[in-house]
Parts: sequence; structure tokens; C-alpha cells
Amino acid sequence: MTSLPSQTILVTGAAGFIGFHMARRLLAAGHRVIGLDALTDYYDPALKTRRLEILQAFPDYVTVTARLEEPGLLRALFERERPTRVIHLAAQAGVRYSIDEPRSYVEANLIGTFELLEAARAFPPEHMLLASTSSAYGANEKMPYAETDKADWPMSFYAATKKATEGMAHSYAHLYGLPTTMFRFFTVYGTWGRPDMALFKFTRAILTDQPIDVYNHGDMSRDFTQVDDLTWAMEQLLSAVPPAAEGRGAPLPGDSLSPVAPFRVVNIGNSAPVKLLDFIEAIERATGRSARKNMMDMQPGDVPATWADAGLLTQLIGPMPRTDLQDGVGEFVDWYRDYMRLNSA
Repeated sequence: MTSLPSQTILVTGAAGFIGFHMARRLLAAGHRVIGLDALTDYYDPALKTRRLEILQAFPDYVTVTARLEEPGLLRALFERERPTRVIHLAAQAGVRYSIDEPRSYVEANLIGTFELLEAARAFPPEHMLLASTSSAYGANEKMPYAETDKADWPMSFYAATKKATEGMAHSYAHLYGLPTTMFRFFTVYGTWGRPDMALFKFTRAILTDQPIDVYNHGDMSRDFTQVDDLTWAMEQLLSAVPPAAEGRGAPLPGDSLSPVAPFRVVNIGNSAPVKLLDFIEAIERATGRSARKNMMDMQPGDVPATWADAGLLTQLIGPMPRTDLQDGVGEFVDWYRDYMRLNSA
């Protein structure tokens, strides 16, 4: 794929885990990035602040600290900055937290996305790229998951809100001709990760000789995707603009293109599920320590396995890099040790 000429790109959730890596990649490529983030306290805001400090060292980074759902804020931002591309990553994340605090998912994921779509309706960008989740596949047992598979049985309220944003975005793509790509991410991991995710929690526990909770007695697998591989794919997809329904040629095999809108869904995953116990073993090798495991029943809202069919992604942008799991976990453990040392000094 050829690189995209310099653009003004809005990244929502820019101080978050994936948003930070995406914004940094775009800045390194010479783009001007408008980074919006609310710096909420879902997890330690100090980690978000440290990410933000790195981004602010780039002269072409513009910081906007605000909530998506604030009425009219995004419309004013679009009118002022006129972004040519939008990467919407801001959301209330977490399957388990959505059981305890569902209203925050309505506000951030549904109302926030509505405000974004209304702003794009008024000042249309050339391409909208919005994050969804592999959790959208829910109770679907056919694997690997393909974008054209049925995804109508969400297992958590988090998944339900993300699937709802897909429907919302499709309606705007159809009504207002907004070219839109929805990403379905598969268990992203890497440096600067979220403290509520397994790699961060397990590494912290193992290094402090605390037990880790292993759900479904370890009988789980995930299609772990290293964050640099993910953001590489997202950068390439900036140029893969879904065509309008009128006059388009024959779709690619297995394409999820809407028949009535410039809209498609794309899986971004490693296409190689890893057993949870093998993942824990990789952390043990990287830390040089053994985990003490609490074997637990399945958590409500979880699914036993995920596995991406990345065939459409490959057709659109070519083969995605696939970092070896042990290398990716080792890189995270090295980062974690450095980060904790710096923040405990």
C-alpha cells in the first residue's frame, strides 16, 4: 500500500491504549493529529497523562480534553478543524465493568458516537473509521469469525453497545453518503496497555507474587493481536475507502460491503488463537517467575474463544505483520518494569 499524503486526522480516545499508539504512528508519518480524550478515571489517569505527554512532544499534535457526549462539542470541533479522516476509538471499554456500570456505556458509546456522526453529517470527512469489537460476534460458535457471519447475540452490554454503533454508523453512511469502515478488534495487547486487561493484570500479579484469576479453569483462547500490528493495519485502511453503492464494481470475495451504503466491517486479528494457559506461560517465561493460579468459573458476559478470519483485511491491504506472541509479551514485560520503576521513584 502507498502511504497517505499528509492529512488532518481526528483521533478520539487519543490518550487511551490503542488511541495513543495510533496517534503516535500517524504523527510519525507526518500527519496533523487532533487528539480528543476525556481522561476519565476508569483506570489510573496518570497512565493516560504519560501517554499524552509523549504525543504533545510532536509539534503537529493538538490536544482536546473533552467528553464525546457533550452536545455540540464535536460539531464545533469539525467546523474548526475540518478533519479529512476520523479514527473513532474513544469508548467505555470492558466486558465485566459493563455489568456494574451500564449507563456509562450508553453515554460514551451510544451518545458519544451519535454526536460524532452528527458532526460528520455537518462537515463530512473523506473516510470515517470506527472501532467495534470481536465481542460483537457474541454467541456465534462458527469460527473463525468472518465479517459476513451473523452477529445478533451479544453476550455483554459492552458488546451490545458496540454492535449498536455499527448499526448507527451504517444508517448515517446510507443516509448521508459518509464512507465508513468499522474495525472489529481481537484482544489487543502491548506496551502502554490498560491495567484492566489480562496481560497487565497477570504481569503485575506474577511480579509481586500475587495469585491470578484464571477463568473457565483455563479452558479459553483468544486471538491476541499486538498493538503495533493493529495500528499498522489501521493506517493502511485509511486509504481503503468503501465505495458508494451506485456504480461500484463486483465486491471482493467475502466482502462485508453494504448493498446500500459506502460501509464495511473489517476484522483486525492475528488469525491464530492462543490458549489462555499458553498465554500465561509466555508471561512466566518473560518474567522468569511462575504464576499462582486461582482456577475460576466463567465470568458473566465472557466467551470461551475468539478467532478472526482476516481474509478481507488481507485482500484490502495485503498481509498484516504478526508479532510473535513471546516477543510481544516480552516487550510488554520490559516496558512494565521500566514504567513501574519510573513511577515508584
